[in-house]
Amino acid sequence: MPYRLRSVLALSALSALVGGCSMAPTYHVPTSVTPTPTFKADPGWAVAQPSDDAAKGAWWTLFGDDTLNGLEARVLVTNQNLAYYRAAYAQALATVRVDRAALLPTASGSAGVTHQDTFASGSKAVSTFSVTGSASWVPDLWGNLTNTTRAARAQAEASAAELANATLSAQGTLASDYFALRGIDAQAVMLDATIVSYRRSLEVTRNKFAAGTVSSADVDTARTTLANAEASRRDLDRQRAAYEAAIAVLVGENPSTFSLAQVTWHPVVPDVPGIVPSAVLERRPDIANAERLVAAANANIGVAKAAFFPTVTLTASGGSQSSTIGSLFGASTSLWSLGASAAETLIDWGARSAKVRGARAAYDASVATYRQTVLNAFQEVESDLAAVGAYRAEDAQYATASQSADRAETVTRNQYQAGTVDFTSVTQAQATAYTARVNLILNTVYRQTTAVALIQAIGGQWTGSVDLHPTLPAPQPSVR
Repeated sequence: MPYRLRSVLALSALSALVGGCSMAPTYHVPTSVTPTPTFKADPGWAVAQPSDDAAKGAWWTLFGDDTLNGLEARVLVTNQNLAYYRAAYAQALATVRVDRAALLPTASGSAGVTHQDTFASGSKAVSTFSVTGSASWVPDLWGNLTNTTRAARAQAEASAAELANATLSAQGTLASDYFALRGIDAQAVMLDATIVSYRRSLEVTRNKFAAGTVSSADVDTARTTLANAEASRRDLDRQRAAYEAAIAVLVGENPSTFSLAQVTWHPVVPDVPGIVPSAVLERRPDIANAERLVAAANANIGVAKAAFFPTVTLTASGGSQSSTIGSLFGASTSLWSLGASAAETLIDWGARSAKVRGARAAYDASVATYRQTVLNAFQEVESDLAAVGAYRAEDAQYATASQSADRAETVTRNQYQAGTVDFTSVTQAQATAYTARVNLILNTVYRQTTAVALIQAIGGQWTGSVDLHPTLPAPQPSVR
């Protein structure tokens, strides 16, 4: 066996025998607020499971809207913000592989041939064949490389949680925008019918004015009411266009080529399956992201402390040089060498100490961020639970108000036609009825969007925890 190959194998074996120690503090997940047995806003929110046909992560299927289901499926594939976070996660995984490779020896080799001659006549060319190999290894005696790898791995897991958080955010935003758009469609249908009624009122008022039973002020008032309603109808078109464009961007499509057809409104407001408060800590991707960043900061302390110790480098090389290929690997033409060196910074005027203090400060900052993220999570769940309960209670009240206002409008209009009330009473009844109808529609939209917000607040899934190692989609061909 050639000496150079023996040297490489010996160095590789040595790398498995020499162990290092870690300068990083023992990592523990930071303590945070202690979850209570139940949430304050809704003590009766029981732990439950969604219907069997709803995937644990596909929460939007609980709303029973096929169009929404199709849009949500597109978000995962074509949303460009998610494409960015997937690429960032892939980059973080590559960094882990690079840092892990630094723990192992590196080897290189080369081979060459040269022909040498003079310009003198009769001279004979001399050929020289050579082959060389070398290896080097920096033993991780103080855990510098190990902690660098740990920090990179924690950063990659934080990136995975960031991808999960961005995905949940995009899905939630899409659902909220979609429900708002459908609510506008419902308002448009209601307002179209209202405008027809206002036109009839204007016609009745004109006839009464022609008969001399009312003044022109009644006609102007009826015309004003109709014009305001028609202006409101145009504004609904504006709002719908804005939501439609926002949805197009979320699914990665040009708003100029994207459209959603108006459909009959059949809103579904599902009951969000409950979870215990402690489960929020496992399912919220932003909490997972913050905790992994704490782990990375903890490992970086070890990296900074390892700089106080010397760096040891082991090297080995071997090679052979001969005028013929046949004798190239003979013992007489081969050379080998082994070496070791150590380097230590003697004076740095406190730079390394400052880096350690900076690493500890970065760790303290990441712990504070983690604890604040946990507090924010419980705040969001409590607020959304309170909103869910409030909007649910308001729904029956708004329904009663709308029905009563419709009856009052009909009675007042009939009284006006009979000449027993003035037109001011009609306009007041119309305005009250219109406001009640709008409130009923908006409350339904609020119930849907609050359900989405609550789903996001609990992490967007019913069981399990955040996947810190998601499967990345196959890379798409690039256009250069």
